[in-house]
Amino acid sequence: MKSIRIGSGAGYSGDRIEPAVELAEKGDIDYLVFECLAERTIALAQQAKMKNPALGYDPLLEPRMRAVLATCKAKGIKIVTNMGAANPEAGARKTAEIAKSLGLTGLKIAAVSGDDVIEAIRETPHRLEETGGSTTDLGNRIVSANAYFGTAPIVEALAQGADVVITGRAADPALFMAPLIREFGWAVDDWDKLGKGTVVGHLLECAGQVTGGYFADPGVKDVEGLGRLGFPIGEVSEDGTLVVTKVDGSGGKVTPQTVKEQLLYELHDPKNYFQPDVVADFSAVAVEEIGPDQVRVTGGTGRERTGTLKVSVGYIDSYVGEGQISYAGPGAVARGKLALDIVRERLALMQVKTTELRFDLIGIDSLHGQARGATGADPYEVRIRVTGRTDTLAEAVKIGNEVETLYTNGPAGGGGAFKSAREVVAVQSVLLPRALVGSSVRILEA
Repeated sequence: MKSIRIGSGAGYSGDRIEPAVELAEKGDIDYLVFECLAERTIALAQQAKMKNPALGYDPLLEPRMRAVLATCKAKGIKIVTNMGAANPEAGARKTAEIAKSLGLTGLKIAAVSGDDVIEAIRETPHRLEETGGSTTDLGNRIVSANAYFGTAPIVEALAQGADVVITGRAADPALFMAPLIREFGWAVDDWDKLGKGTVVGHLLECAGQVTGGYFADPGVKDVEGLGRLGFPIGEVSEDGTLVVTKVDGSGGKVTPQTVKEQLLYELHDPKNYFQPDVVADFSAVAVEEIGPDQVRVTGGTGRERTGTLKVSVGYIDSYVGEGQISYAGPGAVARGKLALDIVRERLALMQVKTTELRFDLIGIDSLHGQARGATGADPYEVRIRVTGRTDTLAEAVKIGNEVETLYTNGPAGGGGAFKSAREVVAVQSVLLPRALVGSSVRILEA
C-alpha cells in the first residue's frame, strides 16, 4: 500500500526554525508543511499590507525558506504553507527571490489567493457568531475578513507541478490533507477518507505539541530534550492510517498520551469537527503504540461538508494601557498592595475613562484572582500590574504613566517599571455561503 511522509515544520508564526531543518535533512519526508497562521495573525498581516502592499506575508517566511529551500529542492521535498497570510502573491515573489539568491533554478512556486472576502462582508450584514451581533455594528473598524478555504486550490497547485505552495487563510488540517488527496487520488466526496485526513492534519498542525512540548509537566509528565524538541512526522497510508513519529535522536517523545492530548486540542464535539472539506468525526479514533516514538492512529471518519465557510473578521476593538513595577525584600507584598491602592486612587482622581480595569500581583493573584491567591508566607519579591481597556489611545497612555510615577511617589524600593499603550485587534466569526468565496492559483517560476 502506498504511503507518504509529511513533516510539520511549524505550529505557529513564531515557531522554531531548526526542527524544520532537521526534518528536511533527516526526516526522509515527501512534504514539509509550515502552519503559521492564527486568527489575529492574519488581521495584523492585513494591517501590515495596508501600510506596505509589498508586505503582509509571515515575517519569518524569509528565514524559514532560506533555511530549508535548498535541501528541499535537492531531495524533492514539496513545501506547503499558509505563510502567505494576507499577501500570498508577495510571499511567493519573495520566495522566488530567495531561490534565485541561493542559486536554485527550476522551482515552481504557487500563490493561492481568494480567501480575502472583506468586500463581501462589508456589502451586506452578517451575523457575528460569538456575540449574536452584526458586522454592521463594527462599522469602519473592520480591518480584515478571511475565509477558511479547504484543500481544492492547494491540490490544484500541486497538480500544476508546484514545488512550493503558499496560501493565505486555509484551514489548518487542509494544508496536510491536500498532499494526501493529490498523492492518493482521494475523491473530494469520499467523506470517510477526508475525515481520516482531517485527523492527520489535526494531529500534525501544532508541530511540537504532539511530540511532548505542550505535554510536559515536570514530575507528572516528564519529557527529555525539550531544548531541541523534534517536530512530528506523519507517515500516512493510502487508506488513511497514520503513524506519528519524529526524527531519531531528536528531543521530546511520541506516545499515545501525547497524541491523545493533541487529538483533543480545540475539539468541542468529537463527532462534529467542522472543516471546509468535511464534517469530521473523531469519536471512534483509536491510538496504539507500535514502537519507540511510533504511534498508529486509525478510526476517523466524516460526513458531507456544510454549505458555508467560516470567516474570521478582524476589527479594532479598543486600546489597552498597562504598567508594571516590582518590589523585593521584607514586606514586598504589602508594598505591592499599597502601590495598587495608590494607582487605583490616582486613576479615579485623574478621571481616566476605562471600560475595564485589573489590578494584579503577579505570582499571587494575577491569574485566578484573590479568592484563589497564594496563602502562607509572603514571597520575597512581587511584581504589580495594572491594565485597563479604553476607547482611545490617549486614555490608555495615562494608565502606564500612573504606574511609572510610583518610582518616586509610591512605596519604597520600586524598580523595573514598564509601561505600554496599544491598539487591540479582536476577532469574531461569521458563516458565509461558500459560493461567495473563490480561489485562484498563480504559478511563479524561479
